[in-house]
Amino acid sequence: MSKRLLIVDDALIMRKRIKEIAHKAGWEVAGEAADGAEAVQKHHDLRPDLTTMDIVMPKMDGVAALRAVRAQDATARVVMVSAVDQREKLAECVRLGAIDFIVKPFDPAGLLKFFEKMGRDPAASPGDPQV
Repeated sequence: MSKRLLIVDDALIMRKRIKEIAHKAGWEVAGEAADGAEAVQKHHDLRPDLTTMDIVMPKMDGVAALRAVRAQDATARVVMVSAVDQREKLAECVRLGAIDFIVKPFDPAGLLKFFEKMGRDPAASPGDPQV
């Protein structure tokens, strides 16, 4: 049984890139969301094994969405995805319960390894952040 992923990013091209890489690593993309409010609802409905969450999005940013998701599900595994200039926000997200972060632009090979590792042992610490 493949692991289920929810991809949250307001940029369609980023969702497509993450989806392609996740599929190569054997993940099923259970859903996608283009803003934080949609992400919270989809996480509640889909209960994915892992969620990738952009920080800068319309309606509700990724930090607020992370808070809401973790309030609904304290075991939710969320990986934040954002640009290099968001390091302070990324650190805040880790304090709020994000398991790791990926800095855009990400290295596709590094992201593939990340998904492969998380697919083998989802309880493991992802290791080297900033894929």
